[in-house]
Amino acid sequence: MGNVTSSVAARLAFFPPEPATYGVEPAQDGAAAGGLLRMTGVSSDAGVEVRALPTRVGTRVVSAFWRHPSARLTLLYSHGNAADLGQMLGLFLELRAHLRVNIMSYDYSGYGASTGKPSEYNTYYDIEAVYDCLKKEYGIEEEELILYGQSVGSGPTLHLASRLEKLRGVVLHSGILSGIRVLYPVKVTLWFDIFKNIDKIKQVDCPVLVIHQNISGRGQPMTSSTSPTASGCGSWQRKSTSPYG
Repeated sequence: MGNVTSSVAARLAFFPPEPATYGVEPAQDGAAAGGLLRMTGVSSDAGVEVRALPTRVGTRVVSAFWRHPSARLTLLYSHGNAADLGQMLGLFLELRAHLRVNIMSYDYSGYGASTGKPSEYNTYYDIEAVYDCLKKEYGIEEEELILYGQSVGSGPTLHLASRLEKLRGVVLHSGILSGIRVLYPVKVTLWFDIFKNIDKIKQVDCPVLVIHQNISGRGQPMTSSTSPTASGCGSWQRKSTSPYG
């Protein structure tokens, strides 16, 4: 029963756009620029650096980095379950312009031009590869990094945040408590659950901002917070339109 329920939760968690909204090909000067790629099928942006990063399980995750000339911070954005980088371009450009930060985002395994299949653990390997790239290619330190997780992206975001001690902050946008809790109102964490965010957030030491709206009419609405212990994590509510946002 546990494996069946976990499998159902995993299938509900991932809806990669089909077909993908973009492709990738070697940039014109990609060989000289460390293997950079170019996104096809979307509006070209000379300010983005696209890479295919190897993960620990042999897949390649497509990442995109937008640099702001006066940025002091970098936002690592893990998007929702039914989008890919091509659909998110406009938002990233707006965030870079208005917040004056660098933006790094990526597509989960099986999304966009990333290889492999989407799964809980593959999203963890994906974000680890992207974080390694931020450190090695761009010299980004923990203290300069804000993790942003939307919907199912709250899973890899909290996975990484629970392992880093000096993050500048975390933003959880319509995050989930866990995979099974989206489907059933369970009060304890089951061994076969996926994205056990309610447990992992206890290991996050940096300020946390929670963005959520209660439209179901049940329970208390989410409130913003600057402390993981006061974030209202225990009262996250399910969206009525889609279980995983």
